[in-house]
Amino acid sequence: MRISAFVGAVAFSAAVAVASVAGTSSALADSGSVRLNVVKGGFFVGASGGDGVLRFRGRSYPLSVGGLSAGLVFGASQATLRGRVTNIRRPSDVSGVYGAVGAGGAVGVGAGAIVLQNNKGAVLRLEGRQVGLMANVDLSGLSISLR
Repeated sequence: MRISAFVGAVAFSAAVAVASVAGTSSALADSGSVRLNVVKGGFFVGASGGDGVLRFRGRSYPLSVGGLSAGLVFGASQATLRGRVTNIRRPSDVSGVYGAVGAGGAVGVGAGAIVLQNNKGAVLRLEGRQVGLMANVDLSGLSISLR
C-alpha cells in the first residue's frame, strides 16, 4: 500500500470516529472557517504558539494558539493551516484543548491534514503547509482561545 493511500485511510478513519463521537447534538450546531499560523520548536520537550482567525456567521474572531509536546521532539517548524470547525453553536465553542497522539516530520516544505476535537465537541478539520526541520514522535496538546 502506498504511503499516501495509508495516510488517506487513517484520516478517513479518524473523521468517521470523530463524527460518531459528536453524536446527535451536532444536528443543531453550525460551522465556521479557521486559519491558524503555528510555530513549533523543541528539543525533547517542545512548545508551540501562534495566532489565527475564526470566521463564524459573517464575523471574524481573533484566536491565540499555544501548546506543549513531550516525547522525542527535535527542530523547529512553522505551519499555516486552514480548514473548517464544525459542531459549534457560538464562537467560544472553538476554545479549548485539542489533543492528539501522533508522529510526523518535515524537512523543507511539507503538506498535511489533521482532524482534532476539543472537550466541547468542536471538530477541527485542518490542512496546510509546514516549513522547517522538525522530527517528532510525541504526545501533543494544542490550546486555542478567543483573544
